[in-house]
Amino acid sequence: MNKLFTRIGLAFVLLFSALSFAADKPAPEQPVDNGLLWAQLKDGATGYTTSQSEFHAMPINSYDLRVLELRSDWLAPGLTAALFGMIVIFALFIMVNGISKLHHGFSGKMVHRWSKFDISIHWLGAIPCLTLILTGLTLLAGRFFLQPFVSEGFWASFVSIGKQIHNIMAFPFMLGWLLMTVLWAKNQMPKMYDVKWFLVVGGYINFGPFKGKHPDAGFANAGEKMWFWTFALFGLVISASGLLLIFPNLFEPSRTLSLISLVLHSISAIIICAFSIVHIFMATVMSEGGMDCMISGYCDENWATQHHNLWYDEIKANGTLKYRD
Repeated sequence: MNKLFTRIGLAFVLLFSALSFAADKPAPEQPVDNGLLWAQLKDGATGYTTSQSEFHAMPINSYDLRVLELRSDWLAPGLTAALFGMIVIFALFIMVNGISKLHHGFSGKMVHRWSKFDISIHWLGAIPCLTLILTGLTLLAGRFFLQPFVSEGFWASFVSIGKQIHNIMAFPFMLGWLLMTVLWAKNQMPKMYDVKWFLVVGGYINFGPFKGKHPDAGFANAGEKMWFWTFALFGLVISASGLLLIFPNLFEPSRTLSLISLVLHSISAIIICAFSIVHIFMATVMSEGGMDCMISGYCDENWATQHHNLWYDEIKANGTLKYRD
């Protein structure tokens, strides 16, 4: 009898063990309908997060991924071309055309043109601008012309340092941009005679029907005005987008806005870079005597009468013409 009860007990144990095992067996996984999931996300389905940010419940980006390709495949090479391409173009132009010389040579009389404060804010914006162009070029397009030739460790360190420099130099650049835009705008207003300046390319062409023609210009010529307003506009765009990218926790942008800021930042950088190269070449190489203006604040009198005749006539007539002692 005891053996019978023992066998019955063992049978119940085996039965319940089998039932328990069957109950613990995981149910077969249901296939995920990716199409349905994507449709729900596109319709605004949200996820769950402990973050309190307005946009952190967004589980996935729904913007057109071709925007990313635009930045990596077009804007990165575009910045490279803006820098190195403009250097090559201007070098070739000077080889063919030559520089714009003073027809009557240097007079030796130096006319006051820029104050020390003006010179200071110019370099306050110019030096960081050049640094930002070089570091930005490395961050955006360095993988094309530098990364293949260095080790992974060097590349990682170089990019990390470049990123820190880029972020730090952004602030003096923005201060210089703001001061120049506000204080210099009064001398950059378009005039009717600026049209003629463009028609004869400012008198900088040394051959053909343009040779020897020097159009009227006030304190700033038409080319300088175009550069000023380009710098003012795209400096605003690059500063605003840059602040958003440096301080994402402060502004808490959506992912889409962050991407748009990246694209606008890159486009603005390309434009400012191209114009900066032209500006540098015109001041240092193309215009004989032009660089003195932003070093000492004075320009040669013959340079003033040849390139900015209306401004020279104005300060001579109103008694504000001042020579260096």
